[in-house]
Amino acid sequence: MAASIGRLLQAVEQPLGRGLSANRQVCQGLEALLSPVKLCASAAIITVRTKKRHYVPPRKQDSSVDQEKAARAAGLVIRQQYMERPINISCTAGIFDPYVPPEGDARMSSLTKAGFKQRLEQTKQSAASQLAIRKVKEHDQEFRSKDFASKAQDIYIEAHNCLVNFDKVLLHKLVTERCYPDMVRGNRYKTICWRFLQSLEAPKLVHVRCPDMVSKGNLYGQVTVRFHTQQTLAIYDRFGRLMYGNEDLPKDVLEYVVFERHLVNPYGLWRMHGKIVPAWAPPKDPIIKTIMIPAPKLEPWEEIEVKNIEIPKPESVQWSK
Repeated sequence: MAASIGRLLQAVEQPLGRGLSANRQVCQGLEALLSPVKLCASAAIITVRTKKRHYVPPRKQDSSVDQEKAARAAGLVIRQQYMERPINISCTAGIFDPYVPPEGDARMSSLTKAGFKQRLEQTKQSAASQLAIRKVKEHDQEFRSKDFASKAQDIYIEAHNCLVNFDKVLLHKLVTERCYPDMVRGNRYKTICWRFLQSLEAPKLVHVRCPDMVSKGNLYGQVTVRFHTQQTLAIYDRFGRLMYGNEDLPKDVLEYVVFERHLVNPYGLWRMHGKIVPAWAPPKDPIIKTIMIPAPKLEPWEEIEVKNIEIPKPESVQWSK
């Protein structure tokens, strides 16, 4: 570095025709400018533009049609995608040909004109049920239409007792996969008190259907049983407050419960599958909701007067389990 600076000074001194003092000043200025200290300082201060980077724009998402065209042009075959949903073949997804309860059931006497018409319509509907009973007996030799109603009532009572005790293992054996979420939904932090008191009328088999699913030979038996019973029900929230019903108040309950069995399965069992709620059924009692009443703002020297506080009444909300 020093040799190159000396050569540069000699080259500068030769063309200049001035005095020695002027030449020395010029040489000192060049030497100061070309010193490595100055060069390092200038490189640290002066900003140098870096290499410009190439920007790659994001690729646009091609539609499925464009992808298929591009694949065909390239000689590739795209596998067809199927929208599949898993199903459970141990039970059906609904109630086939549901039973239509006559209006005013358990209220009209068969001696009246309207009651006689209802009995006549029920006998007409029972023709299809007789054909279905024959199919059920072909796969379930122990099925008896007279004895099945009492067995169904035992299943009904035991399933509700398992719901009260939160016995999920036994409840799965008594209800189908379709009925289970409807029974346990919303009961996680609640306390249920349910009791079966008595039967006001003997349980009766009113409707039988034998549908098939997926294939023609995959048969399911659906039996609708009419229950007219007396029960008590009370539901408490997680704080122990009463939400619905009363433990000491028995109520008459008229229900149409559907029981189902996979007939082709030799190990199949009769289980609760759902309930049929007629259109003429009266609405259920609303839930008693617990709300917080905001207290008035008081000064430290004031006292609250309970008589002057107006408690707002909650609006009635229709709730169905």
